[in-house]
This record gives sequence, C-alpha cells and structure tokens, in this order.
Amino acid sequence: MKFEKLSENKIRITLSIHDLEEKDIDFHDFMSNSLETQDLFLDMLEEAEEKIGFRAQNCKIKIEALAMTEDNFVLTITKVLPASIGKKSIQNVSKVKPKIKRKTTSLISNHLIYKFNTFDDYCNFIDYLLGNKFADSFKVAEKITVYTYNNCYFLDLYNLNENYKKALLFSTVVTEFASYVLNADLFASKLNEVGTVFIKNNALKKSFLKLAKK
Repeated sequence: MKFEKLSENKIRITLSIHDLEEKDIDFHDFMSNSLETQDLFLDMLEEAEEKIGFRAQNCKIKIEALAMTEDNFVLTITKVLPASIGKKSIQNVSKVKPKIKRKTTSLISNHLIYKFNTFDDYCNFIDYLLGNKFADSFKVAEKITVYTYNNCYFLDLYNLNENYKKALLFSTVVTEFASYVLNADLFASKLNEVGTVFIKNNALKKSFLKLAKK
C-alpha cells in the first residue's frame, strides 16, 4: 500500500489485491457498502495521518476509485472544506486528535456510474466486452441501467455482485471507454429525475443480444 500527498487536502493511495487479502477483504467486498469496507477506509485514513500527515478529522471527504491493472487500483481522497474556513482555522483543526466512529460512517456508494461521451463509445465498449470473453459481465451488478443525459450515456451499476470474479478487470476495461462519475448515489438520483432511461435493467445483456444480431 503506497501513500502519496498530492496537496494539503488531497492524497493518493495505491492498493493491490494482496493488500486487500492481508485485510481479509476481496475486491467485491471492497466495492460494496459493508462495515468491513468502512473499517478499512478508516484504517487507511489513520495510516495516512501517521505516514504523510493527512488529517481528515472534522472534514467531509470525497473518494475516487480507479482500477489501473488486473491487480492494482488507485484511490484519490480529497478533503471537502467549508468555504468559510481560512488558513488559520485549518491549522487549528489539524491539531485535534481524530476520534472516528466506525459504525456510523458510510464512505462507499451503492451505485457505480460511468459516463460515455458518445453512443459510439458505448457501442465500442460492448463490442470489446463480447470480443474479450466478458459476455458474462451482465452479472457484475444486481441492476444495470443505461441513461441518457446532456447528450451523454451513463452506465449505472447498482449493488455489485460479490460473486462475480471479473469485477476488477471489468472496472479496468470500462475506464478505457468511459469516465468514472463521482458522488454516484447523488448522481443516480439526478438521473432518475432528469435523465432518460435508454436501456432498462439487464442493460448489458440486452446490448449483447442486440449486437450479436447484427
């Protein structure tokens, strides 16, 4: 596990599958909203404070996860500070010893959402999955929906399937064609309100069948 301080309010943590195994957490558990996963995040924040002086006490944090290879992925963690907090106040906050309530903190979204800039990008993604032994990737989540919004296409994965073994590889592949959407739970609500459902549940499976008929 590697910790890098990008700025006073942002760090990057590089994780491997082996790091998760040492914590008795697999990739699927890591991407799900479980108490074990929350504990792992809080442990990483404590370790980040010890190793690189990153203190997140009394701050909201934003987490971006990106799979880089089959065995490694990166977390970018950013402190979201109130606009009214000045430099002097930040220094005072940093002196406070963290007191973390493990059971009441939720850091992981139930949704994973990816943004495709064009329909061609989405089609190329589907074509790649079929051509590279990912025809079973419709099992990656309980519910998979494609929305259109602002002339873009959004793949919404709800409630990842803990038994799908190719989840990490899938995450690596999708980022080659689309970008990860932050604050996914909040954005999912927005898509439900103002977006248009393009392909209902089982969106990947339906896309595979449609492409296979061509």
